[in-house]
Amino acid sequence: MAKKTYKSMDDFAGACGVSRPTLSKYFDDPTQIKEVTRKRIEAALKKSSFEPNLFARHLNRKRTKNIGILVPTMSDPFYVQVVSLIELELRDKGFWPVQLSSHTRPELEEEAVRTLMSLKVAGAIVAPLGPGSRRSALERLTDAIPVVCFDSPAMFDLPFVGNDNAQSVAAIVQYLCRSGEPPIFLDVPHMLANTNERTESYRATMIREGYSPEVIECDAPPSWEFERLGYEQMQRILSKGGLPGKTLLCANDRFAFGAMAAAFASGLKIGRAEGCDVRIAGHDDHPLSRYACPSLTTMAQNAQEIAAKAVEILLLSMEDDAADRELAANRVILEATLVMRDSA
Repeated sequence: MAKKTYKSMDDFAGACGVSRPTLSKYFDDPTQIKEVTRKRIEAALKKSSFEPNLFARHLNRKRTKNIGILVPTMSDPFYVQVVSLIELELRDKGFWPVQLSSHTRPELEEEAVRTLMSLKVAGAIVAPLGPGSRRSALERLTDAIPVVCFDSPAMFDLPFVGNDNAQSVAAIVQYLCRSGEPPIFLDVPHMLANTNERTESYRATMIREGYSPEVIECDAPPSWEFERLGYEQMQRILSKGGLPGKTLLCANDRFAFGAMAAAFASGLKIGRAEGCDVRIAGHDDHPLSRYACPSLTTMAQNAQEIAAKAVEILLLSMEDDAADRELAANRVILEATLVMRDSA
């Protein structure tokens, strides 16, 4: 039997025998209305194909229920993981995520900002491009709506949730020093603030541990293709006389994947077991780290808490209460956890 169709909220409200405001209240939060009225609406929904146009309804309000999420790329599994968690947090709290990517290009980040503003989102959670971002674009966004940054802070003062890179790099350097030769640091292009923090933490920790830090800078043009950069950098190192040491710490897991692939292609045995040629460790606990061969020793960022805190701070900053706004201005820096696997 074909389900009934209705052209508008008014038509469906009349069929349910309720007022339009009562029906709107039901779609916002069914617990706000009496049980008998709720059951009447739900019975009518089962017999019809009616679906409210939530976007249109929200545009008629001072504040929509849409929240923007903007990241540099959706090809990086770390961003995919955090964005998925943010989306679930927002949905659980009655908001609708609008996901956009800047594809690592400043002009597309600026275009994404314009899109979010045209959609009248109530707030935004942004992972900026760092120094590559166009400050004026992010400033226009923050002038219009509350914004919280994650992974990399903005160039100006905004609420931020991210990893404690000083703590996490220190922890893995100390572990590598205790368990074998002190590590040499394979750096990546410094496109984000967190990259600088990791390099400086490596230097400081090595000195505290009584060793001379050795940083090998990535001598390639900046790129987000970290696997390729790691592979090519390791090839260059091996072609210039071999490894400078038996323990390598990469600035992130994706760079480590490339370095491991190049080492394997050269016939080197990677791992912490006796008879291995080199230990390789990374940072971030990329979702594929445990499935690398050998599995990658790394520092696990607290993705779950990054997502939860970013949403919590954003929603607080959207409130009218001044105390909530002051609380929302916090920077939340989360510690990472050492994950010991077979590579180091």
